[in-house]
Amino acid sequence: MKKLLSVIVLLTVSISCHDNSVYYEDAYIIENISIIDPNDGFKKNKTVVIKSNKIHEIFDSTKKELSKKNIIYSGKDKFLIPGFWDAHVHFAFDESLAGSMSDLFLAYGVTSVRDTGGEINFVNKFKHESEDNPDTHPRIMVAGPLIDGEYNVYDGHSHQFPPLSIQNVTEKDLYKKVNILIDQNVNFLKAYEMLTPNQFQALANIAKENNLKLTGHVPLSMDVISASNMGLNSMEHFRNFELSVSKDSKELLKKRKRLLKNLQNFSGAKLRSSIHSLQRMSAINNIDSLKLNQVIDVLVKNQTWQIPTLFLYRTFANKTFKLDSWMEYFNSFPSDVRSDWINKISKIDDKINKDRQAYSNWALGIVNLMNNKGVQFMAGTDAPIFFLIPGLSLHDEIAMLSEGGLSNLEAIKSATYNPSKYFGMEKELGSIKPGQIADLLILKKNPLENISNTKEIDAVIKNGNLLNRKYLDSLLRKN
Repeated sequence: MKKLLSVIVLLTVSISCHDNSVYYEDAYIIENISIIDPNDGFKKNKTVVIKSNKIHEIFDSTKKELSKKNIIYSGKDKFLIPGFWDAHVHFAFDESLAGSMSDLFLAYGVTSVRDTGGEINFVNKFKHESEDNPDTHPRIMVAGPLIDGEYNVYDGHSHQFPPLSIQNVTEKDLYKKVNILIDQNVNFLKAYEMLTPNQFQALANIAKENNLKLTGHVPLSMDVISASNMGLNSMEHFRNFELSVSKDSKELLKKRKRLLKNLQNFSGAKLRSSIHSLQRMSAINNIDSLKLNQVIDVLVKNQTWQIPTLFLYRTFANKTFKLDSWMEYFNSFPSDVRSDWINKISKIDDKINKDRQAYSNWALGIVNLMNNKGVQFMAGTDAPIFFLIPGLSLHDEIAMLSEGGLSNLEAIKSATYNPSKYFGMEKELGSIKPGQIADLLILKKNPLENISNTKEIDAVIKNGNLLNRKYLDSLLRKN
């Protein structure tokens, strides 16, 4: 009897001491956090397990008891969203700032960028640095230089225009130069405004043959429908869209073709600018609603993405970069860049251009119409052009997309899931699901309630590596 009692006592002790809690080896856990997925929306009280560089598991926080041996971060009253993309940046626009841009992007929650124009060897330096340091650098997808025509705009001959583009006089030139870029592993290609229709078609063919996306400005020698039908996968800034939807669009195109012969021998920059000055405002003051809807329908059918850069237009129109509150952010720049930017801004007058304001407002209205008809958007800024702060300006662009008619969740999607889908990476990036790369943001406030809360960053997770607020602040100070 005594022996039997001893066995019962031992079994009872063994059962009561058994630990049913769950331990995740070589992982860390964010507990009791609200998830905001760009497709699935809001989910409260979730636990997220990060292992290696991936989201390992997600479950209701009440479903499992976690072992105290786990590394656990409290997500109480915080919000988890995918890391942001800035889908339109230029490392090569200001070479003196370029070395600081990766830090700035990451400090403001931008974990991936799409560089839309710069000398290939220069931008590839930053791409390769990112590939070698994926835990502490944003992912960088590069187009290489703008692929332009005979009168290329960014030829480097003007102090306003650094050498971001390559000249192509003939289609043979274009084939040769673009294939060199492909050999240097560009991630996509960018068409520019001075291409002829034949050159554009050749470029679109090369892109398709090499399974590369083709983005860009609609060439001034073409209309939007032709460019989209030929294979323009995405449009930057709505550039030259208005010229195709005005009541006299056919006459405007004929005039542009005459002007593009360049009998006055203008530089590419001056030629483009003169055509814009002659036609842009005339076009937006004479929009044909039937043509407008016809063109948008083609963009939807061809899945031609839009990167509107709304904040760029508003900043340029209102000269908000002249505000002291704006220039305070330059304190995160190297001192020589900060001085250079402040000096350049001081030489810009305070006069407000009403046409630029009108154009900015028109672009904002077009977003709402396009979104209602099913056009897909990506958030991009053009930083650091017009003194836009890399990283920070992306939050303002997201807010403007919301102002333009996207829901807050759609605006977040434009900077997370959509660019990932554009590059065919949606199964590994841009959502909050098991198996996805852990590029994530932890926010202190809910961006669905107020879109400006995207700026309330508590931590950034890059490739599974959690970077707390102290580390992010150090990125801003070290420059």
